[in-house]
Amino acid sequence: MTVLQATEPARWCETAAAWRAWATAAGRWVTDVRTCAARLRAVWTGAAADAVAARLGGLLRRLNLFRLGCWAADQALSEFAAAVARARSRDDMAAALAADATAAGQLLELFLTSAAPPTIEPPDCTAAPAEVSGWWGALSPAQRDWLLVSEPGWIGSLDGVPAAARDRANRLLLDGLRIGGALRERLASGDGPRAYLLRIEPGGEGRAVVALGDPDLADHVVTQVPGMTADLASFGGELARAERIAVRAGELAPDRATSAVMWLGYDAPDFLGEASSRSAAEAGAPALRRFQDGLRATHEGRPARQTLLGHSYGSLVVGTAAARPGLAADSVVFVGSPGVGVNSADGLHVPSGEVWASTSATDVIQWAAVSPRSLAEDLVLSQARPAGAPLAFGRPENDLWFGTNPADPAFGARVFASQAGAGHLGYWDEGGPALDALANITLGRTDVIPR
Repeated sequence: MTVLQATEPARWCETAAAWRAWATAAGRWVTDVRTCAARLRAVWTGAAADAVAARLGGLLRRLNLFRLGCWAADQALSEFAAAVARARSRDDMAAALAADATAAGQLLELFLTSAAPPTIEPPDCTAAPAEVSGWWGALSPAQRDWLLVSEPGWIGSLDGVPAAARDRANRLLLDGLRIGGALRERLASGDGPRAYLLRIEPGGEGRAVVALGDPDLADHVVTQVPGMTADLASFGGELARAERIAVRAGELAPDRATSAVMWLGYDAPDFLGEASSRSAAEAGAPALRRFQDGLRATHEGRPARQTLLGHSYGSLVVGTAAARPGLAADSVVFVGSPGVGVNSADGLHVPSGEVWASTSATDVIQWAAVSPRSLAEDLVLSQARPAGAPLAFGRPENDLWFGTNPADPAFGARVFASQAGAGHLGYWDEGGPALDALANITLGRTDVIPR
């Protein structure tokens, strides 16, 4: 047995989990210190009280810097474990040594933060992600940590800042938010690819962006955009479906790194009335394009293959984003679509042969999202002939609310199969042909997908 084969990635995952546990413990200490400080302020005033408050503020800052270091260690060790697992799959000692050198360098930088500088010139508010990336790269480690501690909401949502830094900022931001359930559980979990919190906003029904596996280090990145009714309350289910693509891609190509991103960076419609309008898609598409640009700007090494996957109304968001030139995506995929805003794949600015679609025979979208013209024709047919209603309304439609069904051959996309009985949410069912197709498209193994 070689040294590489004797190296157990699981042990490094356990060590990463221990660092996450330290960050969690320090978070409880932060809460306790803040509570004590608030109680003191309520009953004590004057110069001495101000001095104590300043000391407690310094303690809180140091505790949060400690937490940033813990999460950085967790990230470094989690990605090292994943890299070792990939190297073991092909017995590649050189890749394992390179991963070891990277992790060692990251760990050596931890907990070396000095006093923060008094001012940092921010990038222009109109700066593109590539410019933001250059600005961030020019900062010292001390400046970056100061920004993460003092401005976590800003840095955590800034496209062009590396995923690892955004994750640490947003985990700090999460402290003060009443967000629980599946999202927090997945962030704390050591099962599966490490989760990176790339955005969190509790306003309204909330927005969140989570990557499973560091997209800046991945060979392949799939960004999944959910549809109607998606919000923070349902985010756990959406994230689990995205994770199945990353896991299946890892099974099909264990030597390659795949990151799956669940992108809820827009206000998804809640009701059919809202979903009948393009306004949510038109509002969300620019943010999606900017996010994709950010993935390009922060990626390390050779550019990753970037895939955009839109489900249900999310396919309209993706289609709207792809209808303009310059989208940072190598392929787009539509599943369970009500139409994508154009009537032909030629209307999308995507590399030739890289528009994909699937609609299950049992997906209700084909009946619920028919176009006004098709609905009128069906009503006429239902009245014009005996037993016309079953004939008119008992068949799926390809003329949908937002254009031709992309899974209709007339649209011009490459259509892949969905399993029988998939309905509207079964495209990610384990063991089904649709999940295999989604994973293979993500990997760029398009030659193995049946037409």
